[in-house]
Amino acid sequence: MKNPEEIKLIVKEKYADIANQSKTVNEASCCGVGSCTGVDYTVFSEDYSKLKGYNPDADLGLGCGLPTEFALIKEGDTVIDLGSGAGNDAFVARAITGEKGKVIGIDFTDEMIDKARANADKLGFNNVEFRFGDIEKMPVTANTADVIISNCVLNLVPDKEKAFREIFRTLKPGGHFSVSDIVATGDLPASIKSGAELYAGCVSGAIVREEYLEIIENAGFVNLKIQKERVIDIPEDIYLKFISKEELEKFKESNVKLISINVYADKPETPCCSPKGGCC
Repeated sequence: MKNPEEIKLIVKEKYADIANQSKTVNEASCCGVGSCTGVDYTVFSEDYSKLKGYNPDADLGLGCGLPTEFALIKEGDTVIDLGSGAGNDAFVARAITGEKGKVIGIDFTDEMIDKARANADKLGFNNVEFRFGDIEKMPVTANTADVIISNCVLNLVPDKEKAFREIFRTLKPGGHFSVSDIVATGDLPASIKSGAELYAGCVSGAIVREEYLEIIENAGFVNLKIQKERVIDIPEDIYLKFISKEELEKFKESNVKLISINVYADKPETPCCSPKGGCC
């Protein structure tokens, strides 16, 4: 696998391509980013169309869950959306938090930020903003958010420990997060982990579920729970773009599954020390 900065560059390039296409084009392509050269990013996504606040122009079919469905957002809350893309989850969150609340979207792809800001302008929202920034070092002051959401993005972050420490830092005491992400039920084969395209497509970056949950606990969060999970079936023809038939057969025999999970956890009201080490 490439180093973290190379991974980030690959992700930026792929998601810049996606930002310049419509959801229809993404879904019509056999792999999400034209000409069958990448991964079908839409195989993970769920249907947003019936949610209040849904805006078709902001939906690029990139998520792997519906984090706002479980986020317990209240009217007047300040919400941060990590990896906000074209604004899909941010606008749904805004419909819940209302005019008295605030939604901050963070993304490190210029094209996504431009698209999200244009969508917000068209909708006339003055309490939704989109900031360019890295999830590993958010452009947000400490203790800002009541709720943090994210949809199939933390999987793409090379340093997940740092990302969850940043989530902890930017949440208010007593605040919480609800994120959708992709994890694995066991170790992925090296041939899949080393695929740069598969990383950008939320496959190679999937770590073992128990390791993912341990990272959250070590960051100082409490009341951790999985709110929803479902198995993701990646079409074989996508895998075969990156690995051999023999490698695919071995992977299938291992019975390791990719799982979409929705995870919730609280930041404690008062300072505490994590049982796994480090004070919060």
